[in-house]
Amino acid sequence: MKFKDIFPELEKLTEYKVHLATGLKDNDPLIAFLQDNFKEWQEGQTKKNFERDYIVSLISYDTNEWLFAGIYKSIDSELVNDRYEYETELLDIHSDLIGRLIIRYEKKFRQSYPYLENIIDDLDVSQILKEKYSIIDFPGYENTIIDFNYLQTIIKKNDTSWYTALQNVKGVYLITDKSNGKLYVGSAYGEYAFWTRWAQYADSGHGGNIELKSIIEKNGKNYAQNFQFSIIEIRSKITDDNEIIEREQHWKSVLMTREFGYNKN
Repeated sequence: MKFKDIFPELEKLTEYKVHLATGLKDNDPLIAFLQDNFKEWQEGQTKKNFERDYIVSLISYDTNEWLFAGIYKSIDSELVNDRYEYETELLDIHSDLIGRLIIRYEKKFRQSYPYLENIIDDLDVSQILKEKYSIIDFPGYENTIIDFNYLQTIIKKNDTSWYTALQNVKGVYLITDKSNGKLYVGSAYGEYAFWTRWAQYADSGHGGNIELKSIIEKNGKNYAQNFQFSIIEIRSKITDDNEIIEREQHWKSVLMTREFGYNKN
């Protein structure tokens, strides 16, 4: 099935541009979509990219796959500090498919704002998700591996499944710097355990850790985009905090994070 089979309303193709939205790890449109601010993300442009009346928005989802993010009307634009700030309106054209429709398209050029008539015949329907793309339910402690952007989204949206799981146990976690492989071992205890501790990282990027704070101060908060969070070990909420701290020291020794990682004590 083709994209055009689902959207017969788009008769005057020359009125539309396609936005093939991609971004860097610290400016990811898919994260913006999860945080319910893709419209605002899209409205800030370095060039006057939306000179047609309408925008078909597709977000990079996987290799040669794009998530349908809606059809927008371009109302106005203003040049502000060398950037074009657009005013757009999300139209009610198959809004039920926003975040559900996956389009397969192999992008063979650098330009991200093609004319719809030039690519519409190559836009194939890959799948239609049963539910709108959103934060996945908590996958289990042993399967938790998330990057900094995703952690921020979970905390910001106060996701119920993650909150319930992360505040319900104490334990030991691992932060991996994906840019160099260095590790940091930390522990989570107190009233809300992992949830409170990881919320501190989501807010500051370093969570107050001496070495991580130094790195963020030197390189800027965006450096935290390199951090990946996982859980090494969990214990019941009734476990004495000292036991959790002892387990933290154990894992620092096992992984040698004092010698080769970011732990300083």
